[in-house]
Amino acid sequence: MSRMFTYTVSVTTGNQEFAGTNDYIYLTLVGSERCTDQTLLDKSFFDSFARGSVASVDVSVKEILGDIVLVKLQKGKFLFNDQWYCRCINVTTPSGELFEFPCYRWIANEQEVVLRDGKGRLPQDDNMKEIRHMELESRQRMFRWKEWRTGFPLSIDANTSSELPLDIQFETAKTVDFSLNFIEAIANLGLNEFMKLFQSSWTDIEDFRKIFVEIKNTVSERVMQKWNNDLMFGYQFLNGCNPVMISKCMNLPDNFAVTQEMVERSLNRGLTLQEELKAGNIYIADYAILEGVPPNATDPDTQQYLAAPFCLLYKNSQNEILPIAIQLRRQTTAEVFLPSDDQYDWMLAKMWVKCSDFNVHQLVTHLLRTHLTSEVFTIAMYRQLSAVHPIYKLLIPHVRYTVAINTAARENLIGESGIFEKANGTGGIAVVEVINKAMKTLTYKSMCFPESVKARGVDNKDELPNYYYRDDGMMVWEAVRSFVSDVVRIYYSSDESVQEDGEIQAFVQDVCFSGMKNCPQNGEFPEFLKTREQLVEYLTVVIFTASAQHAAVNFGQFDWFAWVPNSPSTMRKPPPTQKGQVDMKYIMESLPDRGRASWHLGAVWALSQFQDGELFLGVYPDNYFTEQPVIEAITTFRKKLFEVTNIIKSRNEKLKLPYWYLSPDRIPNSVAI
Repeated sequence: MSRMFTYTVSVTTGNQEFAGTNDYIYLTLVGSERCTDQTLLDKSFFDSFARGSVASVDVSVKEILGDIVLVKLQKGKFLFNDQWYCRCINVTTPSGELFEFPCYRWIANEQEVVLRDGKGRLPQDDNMKEIRHMELESRQRMFRWKEWRTGFPLSIDANTSSELPLDIQFETAKTVDFSLNFIEAIANLGLNEFMKLFQSSWTDIEDFRKIFVEIKNTVSERVMQKWNNDLMFGYQFLNGCNPVMISKCMNLPDNFAVTQEMVERSLNRGLTLQEELKAGNIYIADYAILEGVPPNATDPDTQQYLAAPFCLLYKNSQNEILPIAIQLRRQTTAEVFLPSDDQYDWMLAKMWVKCSDFNVHQLVTHLLRTHLTSEVFTIAMYRQLSAVHPIYKLLIPHVRYTVAINTAARENLIGESGIFEKANGTGGIAVVEVINKAMKTLTYKSMCFPESVKARGVDNKDELPNYYYRDDGMMVWEAVRSFVSDVVRIYYSSDESVQEDGEIQAFVQDVCFSGMKNCPQNGEFPEFLKTREQLVEYLTVVIFTASAQHAAVNFGQFDWFAWVPNSPSTMRKPPPTQKGQVDMKYIMESLPDRGRASWHLGAVWALSQFQDGELFLGVYPDNYFTEQPVIEAITTFRKKLFEVTNIIKSRNEKLKLPYWYLSPDRIPNSVAI
């Protein structure tokens, strides 16, 4: 009787719903010398699984296979087409050698899945180029570009979430049902009674407490108490939910009619306005992007308005940021509102700035510069990088659910008749207009965090202290950059190896010429990477945008936007053109009505929640990498993130208003909400 050699195949299933299958799977082991016949994994095999468990099967052969280089899974159909989520397959040889095959995919639709072992391989060093080529051809058929709205970054060619490739869908449909989530939020927040009074105004600022009582927290409650204080107003430009608008002002815009006489009472150093400008103590928030944008006109019963204000900010001798002048129109003849004006004039002027800030945040800072850009990187990655490419393995945790959440948003949030239209002044055609304008300034360099703060003149800690968004962002950026650099240097021995990597060059070209084609000059996104340092910076942009930048501008929405007078989502009266014409009645008639305020509150609450089972920065439960040097690099990365977390925690203990949004233990890996 001839000797038989036994290979033990261990299969790990997922925790997902439908992780097992009622169908059957044929398994084939491919060795460097020969392959096995197909081994049937039938219903009795899958019945042995619990979610997240491991089951094993022995495969006996007459001759040694050599090194195991491929595992093939061929799905057959039994009575109905089922789906099976496979995490990984490990093969132990007769000599005890272990080969690991990461999968982390759904097996469905009678398809054959070919798994390579866990070693990262650059395309120029791979002896299985044909398999890579076939894999990418298949992916490019599934991940097709589409221009959802004229002028937008390109997105996935899918109209509904169910049309997406199975591997990038949410695990449960409920996760992405915005309407369900917001209706649940409105019920949880006790807002149903106010939704019935959709068009009616509140009578007084204090009335907003009626929709605020259920969900107060440290930050939102302080905002409610201090929202009309100029110091709280100024603080938000540094550490609120939209901390990217403040820029150093060295020269006043020509159409900003502010003068020395207007602001001299606000300048506490005894210097003139020109001297303060020269000294670097004057900052500005400019909402020029909203000039000429038609306001939301989707509700014929409610006229809505937008403004494109200037807000001049002053860093006083106590290093506090305070507003000292606001102009709501772009003409030089426009009124300039001042802190010394009547309290209602100044209050309403600040509300207009915050309304503009909210709408720019929603569409530009948040939607365009985190969600849509991350989707471009995601699609290009799937189209151009093989699963064995080390950069695919590096990026895959940072694209989790991004296409799914954006597809759901296009269906139910920012699309026609979506939730965005119900509450926001930039609903309707304004969405397209604002995004088209913002695309003109969307550049690669503006997505590099250090470059972006430097371009706004706010990079110097001594000149502008207490800017925690900048300080924490720089620490996280450096931790990510260092990790990426470690991984790049493990796989790329030289700059030439970057240049010779056809897949990575195709990836950046797909981003540049397809995803970002609607930016002027393609946003100056690189079309070719020449050095390892360029690759490190590029990948740091991808990971930082999807994780830290999104966290900084998303998860504080409830904190800073829940108190409606602090961040009105729309205005129902035109901006004032003269002083002395405003009273509290006019202000209440300007602010969002009961229904819109309730939709707004439900939205910012829902959007500020972490996902169930959220994976935070550096937490990688799926072992795409199996090589020890990379595993060590991940360990080092997590240690650095832990150090950053502790630095932030220590600082926050001394602050009345802690800043947590860029603490690594609160930064999800990807854009998933």
